[in-house]
Amino acid sequence: MTQKQRYDFVLGWFREHVPVAETELHFRNSYELLVAVILSAQCTDKRVNIVTPALFEAYPTPQFLAAAQTEDVFALIKSVSFANNKTRHLLGMAQRLCDHHNGEVPKTMEELILLPGVGRKTANVILSVAWNQSAMAVDTHVFRVAARIGLTKNARNPLDAELQLVKNIPENEVYKAHHWLILHGRYVCIARRPKCEECALQPACKYFQKEMKYVVAGQRKYDPEKDGVHKIGNARVGKAS
Repeated sequence: MTQKQRYDFVLGWFREHVPVAETELHFRNSYELLVAVILSAQCTDKRVNIVTPALFEAYPTPQFLAAAQTEDVFALIKSVSFANNKTRHLLGMAQRLCDHHNGEVPKTMEELILLPGVGRKTANVILSVAWNQSAMAVDTHVFRVAARIGLTKNARNPLDAELQLVKNIPENEVYKAHHWLILHGRYVCIARRPKCEECALQPACKYFQKEMKYVVAGQRKYDPEKDGVHKIGNARVGKAS
């Protein structure tokens, strides 16, 4: 199977079977999305969605958040991972929005990554989800799934993977492909033991053909070291994040 055929197969399957693919974070506007994505770093969307209703009620705009006390924000988000750092990031982000953007969330990568707590991945999520731009956010799920299937080749880091994916996915589908890959990694192509038995992408998946075909067929036993920890470049991906 050529690389083009692989992309055609994978994207075609998702188009037909997952026509609606969206973030699982709850938000009502670009400000709330930005807050939720900052909180979601190394934390589950489910946990973030538990925390944000009270946070948004207390601080419905960047102006309210910028004027907040550190201890009050921390008290509302203390159950998320790295709550101390994220508290500082949220306050700094809100202050910069007010000081430099009139309280509005920017629409460019260059401006977004200057906000505290916002790196390239977070910026791409905002550009894609809030502003419908052709942006590919590469988190651990996207990085792992794209490499396993063979959509990326020898990607050394998320930026390498992002550039390869954007190059090969139609521009008008990049935003949706981001969600397709994340959701596939979250629920099917999980890190420790991918659910290859129930995956419809088997014909196009390099990892399945090389590592899991005979496991699924019952012709050899599953080996957690070989089959559950997948080597991507120089990195070993073994735990979901």
